[in-house]
Amino acid sequence: MTSRRAFLSAALTLASARLVAQEKPAVRVYRIGVLDPVSQQANGANMEQFLKGLKDLGYTQGGNLAIEYLSADGRSEQFAKLAGDLVRSKVELIVTNGTPATLAAKNASAGKVPVVTATVIDPVETKVVDSLERPGGNVTGVAIETPDLEAKRLDLLRAIAPGRSRIAVIMDMSNPASAETWKAMQPAAKAQAVELELIDARTADDVARALAKAVERKAGAATVRLGALTPGSRRTIVEAAAQHKLPTMYASRQFVEAGGLVSYGLNTPQMYYRAAAFVDKILKGAKPADLPMERPTRFELVLNRLAAHRLGLVIPPDLFLKSDQVVG
Repeated sequence: MTSRRAFLSAALTLASARLVAQEKPAVRVYRIGVLDPVSQQANGANMEQFLKGLKDLGYTQGGNLAIEYLSADGRSEQFAKLAGDLVRSKVELIVTNGTPATLAAKNASAGKVPVVTATVIDPVETKVVDSLERPGGNVTGVAIETPDLEAKRLDLLRAIAPGRSRIAVIMDMSNPASAETWKAMQPAAKAQAVELELIDARTADDVARALAKAVERKAGAATVRLGALTPGSRRTIVEAAAQHKLPTMYASRQFVEAGGLVSYGLNTPQMYYRAAAFVDKILKGAKPADLPMERPTRFELVLNRLAAHRLGLVIPPDLFLKSDQVVG
């Protein structure tokens, strides 16, 4: 009798376990594409914060989240093909960095696949969105507006390297955002009585040659805008600026950490973290067209004391107090 009861109890337990297993819904896996100018390894700090932001919202890679990461390896002409590859792989949305990648992702699916950009410059002027408040298409995310930002960069560069009335502006003019950046610099240069010399450069080696050209053209300082770069490319640029003894302003702190003089720009990993919130809303049913773009209000100033010393410059004490970090 006891064995019969034990047998029935075991059978009921097994049947109950099978029923629970059948009733338990399968975990939905969200497939996200990432389209970036650099490799995942070179983009490690940004992706770490992006994944942290998603984890904080309940998404875990290898659990309910799968990411397909494609890199253009610094070649903007690859973005259109890579964006098409992501669309054909049926990702649910695409995360981008920069204007060329964002435009490629926007156009790849005729507006059907949502796009979240971690950083894009002047998206209204470059036709990425209709407006920041109501993007109106398939793109939303973090937008950078250049006029005040570029004025501040010029002001900081001249405070660190005073007396320079001619400044070389080295940019990749194949990037649609560069024309807007150049336009935004004009009022600031006029207000500060500075003459700007535009030099088109599209690779790190181009920038190295452009810095030499800037010296030939009697520029006393330079500012470099060249998308996302590998650590090796940043070192090439920083070493060229040091070789030509040209005080140079950069857009991201990685250049200063590589030995450059000064940067003023976004905390890009934080922008990737913020992009995760847009991803979450879209996966839960929101439309990019209805999600206002976020505009960062805080930028970080990073200084390199050793680089300044090598250039014979004295960083004003008030800039030390205002800086977010001093290296060297």
